[in-house]
Amino acid sequence: MDGKKLEFKGEEALRELERLTTNARELQEAILRDIISRNKETEYLRKYMMGAEDISKFKSMVPIVTYEHVQPYIERISNGEDSSIISGHPIVEMLRSSGTTRGKPRLMPSIAEDLDRRTYMYNLLMPIMSKYMPGLDKGKVMHLLFIKAETILPYGMPARSVLTSYYKSDHFRCREPDPFNNLTSPNEVILCPDSRQSMYCQLLSGLIHRHSVLRLGAVFASALLRSITFLEQNWRELANDIRLGQLNSSITDQACRAAMSHMLVSPNLTIADEIESICNKASWRGILVHLWPKVKCIEAVLTGTMAQYIPMLEFYSGGGIPLVCTMYASSESYFGVNLNPLCHPNDVSYTLLPNMAYLEFIELDHGLRCGNEEEVQKEKVIGLVDVKVGKYYEIVVTTFAGLYRYRVGDVLQVTGFYNNAPQFKFICRRNVILSIDLDKTNEEDLHKSITVAKEILEKQNYLLTEYTSYADSSSVPGHYVLFWEIKLMSEKLESGKAQSLVHPELIEGCCIAIEESLDYVYRRCRTNDRSVGPLEIRLLEYGTFEALMDLLISQGSSINQYKTPRCVEPGPALDLLNSKVMGSFFSPKDPTWNAGL
Repeated sequence: MDGKKLEFKGEEALRELERLTTNARELQEAILRDIISRNKETEYLRKYMMGAEDISKFKSMVPIVTYEHVQPYIERISNGEDSSIISGHPIVEMLRSSGTTRGKPRLMPSIAEDLDRRTYMYNLLMPIMSKYMPGLDKGKVMHLLFIKAETILPYGMPARSVLTSYYKSDHFRCREPDPFNNLTSPNEVILCPDSRQSMYCQLLSGLIHRHSVLRLGAVFASALLRSITFLEQNWRELANDIRLGQLNSSITDQACRAAMSHMLVSPNLTIADEIESICNKASWRGILVHLWPKVKCIEAVLTGTMAQYIPMLEFYSGGGIPLVCTMYASSESYFGVNLNPLCHPNDVSYTLLPNMAYLEFIELDHGLRCGNEEEVQKEKVIGLVDVKVGKYYEIVVTTFAGLYRYRVGDVLQVTGFYNNAPQFKFICRRNVILSIDLDKTNEEDLHKSITVAKEILEKQNYLLTEYTSYADSSSVPGHYVLFWEIKLMSEKLESGKAQSLVHPELIEGCCIAIEESLDYVYRRCRTNDRSVGPLEIRLLEYGTFEALMDLLISQGSSINQYKTPRCVEPGPALDLLNSKVMGSFFSPKDPTWNAGL
């Protein structure tokens, strides 16, 4: 870790951030020299550089690649070959990413010191937060954290999510007491592989300590909202456990039962009565601040596709608590931190740290396009400190663990610089699009069009709680399908009344608004070429996206890293969605299109 220790506190951490961002160019060059020096004898680098250590040769000879190029090396190591084919240090585990290739989770190589890098970044976060919110060391943190059962590859190497790797490591399990990160949940509860039992006990722990919680959150907003839904369904049992001073018999994990026995030492009628009174209210607007009255902020990833959860979290928080996005990370590498944590999630920019990995950027033409997906012009690839404000880029990473000039797939926009380190807004993933004909709708365009429709719904007292999409080519012409789950703002989610009472004209109006918000090519295909049919919205039964999450987790996704897919393909997920449709609505008219524009 650049010769620096892992733990920082207060002003020391802020000085470290100044050092990193001021010396960004020098640190990036040092990182790349170190990576090449360590890994020059690997089969991969020898193939392109023949043992050379020159940075210029690395940039001119080593190709920029996608996962399909890396996958054969990953599979060879997974099947028992020595990790030296790509890394000069032993690969100790494979990290499952939230993305997929041909329906299978991607595996990313990881070496032992990668845990040091993750811990290093985690330890920078609280000094940044404390700069804006003093007193965070005077209470507890209710972070809903989950592990996913790992799989063992053919020759004994574990494959697991990056967060499971961290939570099961000594860096987390044997951490020193930290007043800024005094978790409400015992380690045994977080490390329980049964997500339902873990969630039950974590919520129970948080409710027991409800008057001490200062920070509330989860890694992704989707996991936090899933926990709120779980609370809606189970608050009576949770309150009863507190009332009786004993754990529900449905919790069978012995480590959980032993850990919770230290909290449920005696009946607590006062807290039980408080919980019942709050949760019995007709509306759950502001429920989070009612249950945890001292909470100062809610932490979760709310950028990219997670931005669509902002209205729901504002609903449950009452809109008076900051929603904080702290960092930008992936299975490939941890990248950067949010130096302005109290800004609105829509305005978040991450300052990329130059000592995590070597970073390059592909400049994207015409907003989000970079021409041929497989061939990248070298002149369009630039270094971290050479990016330009306002431009869009796809991030490319080189790591110590054996990824070289690897296209992560994230599209970022430069919003400014902090000292000499650029700040980026996360825009979207490049690999999520809808397409029927010449139209190509990326994740960001889809999200923007959905946002327009959400405003229409909200004016009529409805909330869109979740969505995904499908390019339906079973008919001619094919058309876009949006799967929606909605709720009345005045009703609890469990009522499910919204789907049965909604007026068709409202949803048809949303169809029109979405199509009007999509790009010129889509509207031309719809209106002039007639190569795309009217957009369709299918309203789903309450709980469908919970069932979808359960399905995908059962197939290998992690609850921590789970993101509702914004596009589904034919298969079990699509079958599940279609089995829950309560109503189908089509756009009643063509979108506007002008050949002269």
